[in-house]
Amino acid sequence: MKKIHLSVLFIAFSMSSMLTSCSKYLDIVPDNVGTLDYAFRNRNEAENYLFGCYSTMQKFSDVIYNPGFTTSAEIVYPILETQYFNSAGFNLIRGIQTSGNPVLGEWDNMYKAIRRCNIMLENIDKPIDLRDDEKKRWIAETKFLKAYYHYYLMRTHGPIVLIKENNPVDVDIAQTKRKRATLDESFDYVISLMDEAIPDLPVTIENRVQEFGRITKFMAMSIKAEMLATAASPLFNGNPDYTSFKDKDGRFLFPQTYDVQKWEKAVVASREAITECEKVGLHLSVDLPTSNIRNVSDELKKILALQNIITQRWEESPELIWGLNFGFSYQAYTMPKLTGRSVGMSNSYPSNWAVPISTTEIFYTENGVPINEDRTWDYSNRLALKAGDDKNRHVIRLGYETVSAHFNRERRFYSSIGFDGGIWFGNGISDEENAYYVQARGITGIAGPKSLNARNITGYWPKKLVHYMTVMDETFTPADFKVPMMRLAGLYLLYAESLNEVGASPSEEVYVYIDKVRERAGLAPVRQAWANFSRLPGKVQSKDGMRQIIHQERRIELAFEGQSGWDLRRWKELQSVLSRPLQGWNINEENPVNYYRPVNVITPVFGLRDYLWPINNTAVVVNENLTQNPYW
Repeated sequence: MKKIHLSVLFIAFSMSSMLTSCSKYLDIVPDNVGTLDYAFRNRNEAENYLFGCYSTMQKFSDVIYNPGFTTSAEIVYPILETQYFNSAGFNLIRGIQTSGNPVLGEWDNMYKAIRRCNIMLENIDKPIDLRDDEKKRWIAETKFLKAYYHYYLMRTHGPIVLIKENNPVDVDIAQTKRKRATLDESFDYVISLMDEAIPDLPVTIENRVQEFGRITKFMAMSIKAEMLATAASPLFNGNPDYTSFKDKDGRFLFPQTYDVQKWEKAVVASREAITECEKVGLHLSVDLPTSNIRNVSDELKKILALQNIITQRWEESPELIWGLNFGFSYQAYTMPKLTGRSVGMSNSYPSNWAVPISTTEIFYTENGVPINEDRTWDYSNRLALKAGDDKNRHVIRLGYETVSAHFNRERRFYSSIGFDGGIWFGNGISDEENAYYVQARGITGIAGPKSLNARNITGYWPKKLVHYMTVMDETFTPADFKVPMMRLAGLYLLYAESLNEVGASPSEEVYVYIDKVRERAGLAPVRQAWANFSRLPGKVQSKDGMRQIIHQERRIELAFEGQSGWDLRRWKELQSVLSRPLQGWNINEENPVNYYRPVNVITPVFGLRDYLWPINNTAVVVNENLTQNPYW
């Protein structure tokens, strides 16, 4: 069966002038009937309006506006006097959030988008030349978008105001001041919209030239599974921190008790989504890259294949469930300098998105268990110096003195992390014998600090977010790619997680689906790995133990994809991650003895209140029926 891959589109090329000229009625509830009649006078105009409903979704493709990316502490960014992009999202972990000016909550923008969707649904019968089958599909797409915009607000704010339909233009002002629904009411509503949308969405995209990226059935089913898993997770399912939170009428806005049935619903939805995805041909990518590859060892090819899962073209990806049209535009920040000629471009291409040491330590040893559990891996001496050896020659420069923590790690570590002494294949080189390696120590190191702006504050780079064919030398020539919003590996792990939560102990299927992901990464099945190498061999037999393993597996597999921040929130684990200083190496030192000394680079500020965004104080004052979120 032909493979179909999905990404929600921004059809700017055909509608940009329409969006510009009609921005007024796209942003507010229009009070001009003539304007609405024009917008829905025929099929083409109505389709343009549908694309306007999609347009808000595109902001999620820019990772700096995605809290799941910026607040995960997977990547940190230095405080600079001159800002080259909006770094407010990265600064959230520094405690800058206020109720007077919330950052990245998107309260206003999401409600504008929801109103747009409601207008679409209210006027869908007006175009006289719109076929019935098209109308059903457009309604389904709009309901999906409306559900997702509500869901985004629920992830950030918890219980929200549900806008099931727009107010009439002549409504009394008192009726515009709506109350927040309870959390259960909020989730029930978005799931009901998804259930209404899914049957009328296309199974695949037939007209790939004009429609590639439109919402399909398998994508909607997968997002529904994620929604249900979020509702079932500790942040929202009987969270004792919120049980006393009421609105001004005395209604409890959060569930008072834990409900395992929420996980059971997530199990069913995940299983159905997997079946649908596999039915249309999706599978885990195992293809080895072939472009600009010459005289490369099998081991390095397998590492590149893991890196290429994210950077390959979306139409070639066999496991992409959902992506967005805009590409990742920050490779100049995620790639280290590798040549002397590239150093001259440091101010324009600063290479300063840094990975904390704590993020690097999430990845397993080559034996597929955590580095602090592997009884064959010297965890206590991981900061000792060691010269690159023959065993690790595909990933560490032979004879280069680096830290022991870089040796004998799993392939996803080497495909995801760039480090001092680490092999960096690509950058215009196609032969492994001549591959570059990172030289990060001190100002004389090619990748070392060059200015306040051009410095990586930890000495680690998110290699996963660099296409191996991107070149930074005399000029910078990026090979474009798009960061996925969801892929099949994540859905497999979501299913394993949900299954694990419904039983007293892990079922066989839990192991099956986590092992699918581990096998692709070159690791032994989870039970075999723990039995042979872990200091805690019984961990895989218990529900609590498997929960820890699945959570870590998701953080490894989906690292730097904008997922971990959301996962850590719903698991109520983000406060623990941000409870201690984030560290890096002593980057100004050239001697390895001095360089490899952990130093604090950021002391995070994250309290209980930060799990949810505040509602802007102005909105709370204007609408006396709104209740501010707990602890704000």
